[in-house]
Amino acid sequence: MKSNKIRQTFIDFFESKGHVFVPSSPVVPQDDPTLLFANAGMNQFKPIFLGEQSPSNLRAVNSQKCIRVSGKHNDLEEVGVDTFHHTFFEMLGNWSFGDYYKEDAIKWAWELFTEVWNLDKNRLWVTVFEEDEESYLLWPKITNIDPNRVLKSGRKDNFWEMGETGPCGPCSEIHYFIGDDISKQNQDGVNNSDQYWELWNLVFIQNNRLANGQLEELPSKHVDTGAGFERLASVLQGKLNNYSTDLFQPIIKECELLTDSTYKENPVPFQVIADHLRMLSFSIADGAMPGNEGRGYVLRRIIRRAARFGRVLNFENAFLFKLVPSLGKIMGNIFPEIIERQAHIAKIIKFEEESFNETLTKGLIQFEKMISNTNGMIISGKAAFKLYDTYGFPLDLTQQMANEKKLSIDINGFEKAMKDQKKRARKSAKFDNYAQKIDWINVSNLKNSEFIGYDTAKCEATIVRYAFQDEKIYLVLDKTPFYAESGGQVSDLGVISNDRLKLNVLDVKIINDEFVHICEGEFSTEKLQKVDCEIDYKRRQRTKKNHTATHLMHKALKIVLGEHVQQAGSLVEPNYLRFDLTHFEKISDTEIEKIESIVNEEILTNTQLDVSIMPIDQAKHEGAYAMFGEKYGERVRVVTAGDFSKELCGGTHVDRTGDIGFFKIVEESSLASGVRRIVAFTGDKALERIQKMSSSLNNSKRLLNCNEDELEGRIEKLLKDKKELENQVKRNKSVGLLQDLDSYLSESKFIDDISVISKMTQAESIEELKDLGSALINKISIGAVVLGGMNEKPMLLICLTNNLVEDGYSAAVIAKDLGKQMGAGGGGRPNMATAGGKDENGLRLVVENGYDYLKNYFKG
Repeated sequence: MKSNKIRQTFIDFFESKGHVFVPSSPVVPQDDPTLLFANAGMNQFKPIFLGEQSPSNLRAVNSQKCIRVSGKHNDLEEVGVDTFHHTFFEMLGNWSFGDYYKEDAIKWAWELFTEVWNLDKNRLWVTVFEEDEESYLLWPKITNIDPNRVLKSGRKDNFWEMGETGPCGPCSEIHYFIGDDISKQNQDGVNNSDQYWELWNLVFIQNNRLANGQLEELPSKHVDTGAGFERLASVLQGKLNNYSTDLFQPIIKECELLTDSTYKENPVPFQVIADHLRMLSFSIADGAMPGNEGRGYVLRRIIRRAARFGRVLNFENAFLFKLVPSLGKIMGNIFPEIIERQAHIAKIIKFEEESFNETLTKGLIQFEKMISNTNGMIISGKAAFKLYDTYGFPLDLTQQMANEKKLSIDINGFEKAMKDQKKRARKSAKFDNYAQKIDWINVSNLKNSEFIGYDTAKCEATIVRYAFQDEKIYLVLDKTPFYAESGGQVSDLGVISNDRLKLNVLDVKIINDEFVHICEGEFSTEKLQKVDCEIDYKRRQRTKKNHTATHLMHKALKIVLGEHVQQAGSLVEPNYLRFDLTHFEKISDTEIEKIESIVNEEILTNTQLDVSIMPIDQAKHEGAYAMFGEKYGERVRVVTAGDFSKELCGGTHVDRTGDIGFFKIVEESSLASGVRRIVAFTGDKALERIQKMSSSLNNSKRLLNCNEDELEGRIEKLLKDKKELENQVKRNKSVGLLQDLDSYLSESKFIDDISVISKMTQAESIEELKDLGSALINKISIGAVVLGGMNEKPMLLICLTNNLVEDGYSAAVIAKDLGKQMGAGGGGRPNMATAGGKDENGLRLVVENGYDYLKNYFKG
């Protein structure tokens, strides 16, 4: 059975049981700071399990994109080496939120396995939590499983917990025997032998773990199941290796076409590459970018690990990006973002591959040198750190190479060398939520948090609850005109008041689907029901202009730079807009002018904006842009500006593009590798900017006594003249220094037949010092020169004649020693070296004692 059919059969089966299909959330979590990546199907339903949010449907089914590469789920060293560990995988799941429970979950799991997919029930085993007598009795009662195949197991394997505290409960795991001889099955092998594969875990969330460790019964009981899709595909396709399924083979075959190697001859590199391609493609498609910290560093590690295994297959140049289209053919039907963002994904991966390949060859040579100098079977932590720090080799990559050579690494030594480095990944923390820390006082039972701010700037509202937190007043209202910070747009500010209170709204946040107004001011707990709400209307209007301009600029960027441009972050404030985009080159002045012209042309057309609510599939079909990493519901808000721009957006916007007035880009910069940042102004702020620029231009014309057309040439001439004058000053100074050679030589002292000059100079650059040192050393048949000079910091130069170098003496050694005496360091070549210091007094002391030091050095 093809993998696409397996996935669809699972979804269809549970839809026939009244479940609603819920699309996978992004692998890059937008609203959970405890996670680097989504690592389980339940992540997006966490607020429901925590009792913070009511489910829109009591039954759900989905296939969730998951990534596990950090924290307790870190199996990276095994990925590709064995046949079942993956960095990216799909988790098939069905959920009941306080609806059906154990009996239906067990009955349907068995029905799907044995009647729909026709798995051999004589190969299936079930484990239940040893204290869950209900499940233990239900399995043989409501299915035809052999009772002897239902086994009790301990807390480690069969009790699921969300975190140190919170919802938890027993689980039932379904295992499948993959051995050739079914007569050799034994219950002792379950959970112990790799001949028994866990296929499905049915979690029954019925308890709450308290802070004191005790368990209490939950008022509502939930079902949360998870079936590893890749392993299911292996079983249903009769394979013993996940990489042999149609989820991986097209990628592997494409990789074979690019190299002379074959999968059969050397499977591990192919498996690593196929796995890592999936993880990279899905994470980049959902908005992640390679970088030096956190999530970005995880991506960079994975790319470098894949590149290194590519070398095993003789890939000397970037190759991974060429495999991206093959993944789209496999999974693009269920996850269309892989196809929609294919060019972007390939470009990001290619850029990272090429960057790393520049140092990979040198690093591999260094690794070979490193192991040739290794004493025993352990590579020092210092050596491993050098590979990391100089050549960009993550520790796990070095470990993998060491393992292949039957060597280990001094991890403690590596960590010691890393003590000044930030940790590159975060451990998964216990589930926590800001809202849980707020001690709410309920005032009414009205439905809360209806946002009416699209249509009005003020309204009368009723207080639903309030709290005192961090010397602020927190309010939840039944309705509000205040926009809550989201989608890059900052929240509204304004006033909430009645005859007994007056509060300034400082911020508004969405917490568990509620609009929480964070305020300060006069507050009385009497007569709290009705309040008047009014936003800062002028501030909102300026924010609206910037938000609509952001949409227009996004489209203009794609027109000018290319369709690879994607939003990588944004900030919409009253005073400016900031937009981060995926692009690998500096945006030129000419390109910026084109972008500005396109946006301002759309402003001048004064197009009426259209805002509509529609199914997300329809919106995408009509070409609406969806933002990276954003989680959308089944129905979405679409903001359209004529035929020019169409985006999914929940923010506030102007009525017509002409309301923006004017648009001006004021800054373009690099934010990270492959990410640029643009800052722009609109309306009166853009006008102010142009007026300031005009004023500066007029002042420059007046100072240089020229018209506007002559200004650029006049400035270029001034800069050229300035540079020529500076060079002339340097030449004159060098001539002056060199004219004093006889004075320096006349002050020579001798150590036997070795001439020594140790003197402070008027040199103000290291170049001047080197010129003087070279001139002096050429005048000496055998000898040493020590010269000091001052720029912003002390400079010291040491020169030796070649005959002293041939005798084994080194200017670099001298520079290192004298640098230490000045509280710094030094080094260089045997015949010429330099050192630095902390202050001029230390420099002068070293120069004064230069002769005595050299006497000890040459005679020692």
